[in-house]
Amino acid sequence: MDYQPPLEDWAFLLDHLVDLGALARLPAFAKQDLSTETARAVFAEAGRVAAEVLAPLNGVGDRLGARLEGDRVVLPEGFAAAWRALAEGGWTGISLPVEAGGLGLPELFNTVVAEFWNGANMAFALNPMLSLGAAGAILAHGTAAQIEAWVPAIARGEMSGTMNLTEPEAGSDLGPIRTRAEPAGDHFRIRGQKIFITWGEHELARNIVHLVLARLPDAPPGSRGLSLFLVPKFLPDGRRNDLRCLALECKLGLHASPTCQMSYGERDGAVGWLLGEANRGLACMFTMMNEARLKVGIQGLGVAERARQASIAYARSRQQGGVAIARHPDVVRMLLTQRALVEAMRAVAGVEAVVLDRARHGEDPDLQARVDLLIPVIKGWFTELAQEVASLAIQIHGGAGYVEETGVAQLWRDVRVAAIYEGTNGIQAADLVRRKLGRDDGVAMARLLAEIAGDCQRPPQGAAACAAALAATATVQGALTRALVEALGRDPEDALLGSFDYLMATGYLLGGWQMLRAWRAAQGEAPFAQAKRATARFYLEHLLPRARAHQEAAGRWQGRVDWTRLACGD
Repeated sequence: MDYQPPLEDWAFLLDHLVDLGALARLPAFAKQDLSTETARAVFAEAGRVAAEVLAPLNGVGDRLGARLEGDRVVLPEGFAAAWRALAEGGWTGISLPVEAGGLGLPELFNTVVAEFWNGANMAFALNPMLSLGAAGAILAHGTAAQIEAWVPAIARGEMSGTMNLTEPEAGSDLGPIRTRAEPAGDHFRIRGQKIFITWGEHELARNIVHLVLARLPDAPPGSRGLSLFLVPKFLPDGRRNDLRCLALECKLGLHASPTCQMSYGERDGAVGWLLGEANRGLACMFTMMNEARLKVGIQGLGVAERARQASIAYARSRQQGGVAIARHPDVVRMLLTQRALVEAMRAVAGVEAVVLDRARHGEDPDLQARVDLLIPVIKGWFTELAQEVASLAIQIHGGAGYVEETGVAQLWRDVRVAAIYEGTNGIQAADLVRRKLGRDDGVAMARLLAEIAGDCQRPPQGAAACAAALAATATVQGALTRALVEALGRDPEDALLGSFDYLMATGYLLGGWQMLRAWRAAQGEAPFAQAKRATARFYLEHLLPRARAHQEAAGRWQGRVDWTRLACGD
């Protein structure tokens, strides 16, 4: 099953929907050439690496997987060479500052590359994703000495990074964490165990820096008493630190990504250094967590694109009833659904990546509120759609999709975890409603809805009815937002019961907005432009109604039944 990077789609977004000029005007990128030509060249090279280096390892990685031999994690042949290729190309430091050894490119470039890496090989792509996130946390909260010691090495691919949160009794609720850190001069001794640590042990990079949540001796109870520590596999003097991988999890998918049970301090205690302030570890970790949540959404986009490509190839070649099944009505429905969902996700990802950079570099304080609002939507909506697109790929392949030979079953198995890790999609929904709407009474959402409504006033030719439907959906979203804000003050549980539907409605609304903009931009009679307009029409006529269904469902939770007792069978 081949993978081809969607370069033409990204070229369309660069030309019409994504404001690349806004990035070029930011002082942070004054020394970068952010022309469309440069962007296309970078994307093309990233796509080549994805298709030629990473994609061929996807199937073999799934079949052979990672295995633990003593204290070593052994990976399938080719993975080490692939890591070297990324490091030599500078991709391991793509979004890190130039002064810290990175390429200093905007988040938009990182987003595109992340889609390609994950479309090619999601299991492999988790390593550079988490490493960039760890470097970002060190940049945000580390001392000058810590930044100098760790970040350039990550940028060069000599070191990778992980996040260590979860323990057997501390999953989404991190308050019960028992890993402890004891002062020992200019460092700390870390003792405890962590589980579900992605790429916690490997030999692709020469060293691994673990970001470990632990509790100081005098820390207050609960999550308020957590601190964050830098704990490397090898100490600066070359000695092996007192940490090791106890076991690898046997998972549904992502077999080539070692998910480790980690032990710290079985002998003298693992040496670690405090990152940020004592007892502020969770706030520091959320710098990495928010970056990871965005990139998990992009994982969903990447895998969905590959599933779509596999579906098209199979539907064109498979004959049933004397014709290719691509002409069968139900297969047409499924292929169009895949295409429209993937294109909507990609457009949202590109547009909001620019907003993220503008917010990060201080252009407008209101933009950070929009970024915070949409992080849970991108993580949650994208990964829900990715499961649907991958499942449709299995359905299009029929019985061949249900066996492993075609590779589409692997795509569904791999992407299934994306709705779970970095905070389940239910947690994303609760965060969207309780924290993001609750902290400003829905003001950031109201601004976004006003922008959508403004675009609906300028429908492209032939799209008046679709634009009116989108505007009506935005109006209902505004009323639902106000109702949920009110419910938060009256009965938060009622508001949270509707939060997942609210998140999904927000996602479909954002997708509809960008598809309307794509329709307007796709002028002319070239086949590509015609396909863009047809895909936008399909989305707005056939998929946007899902937003209205979710909106109606979100509003029907209000205080009628003891839903919790009913759900538990009481």
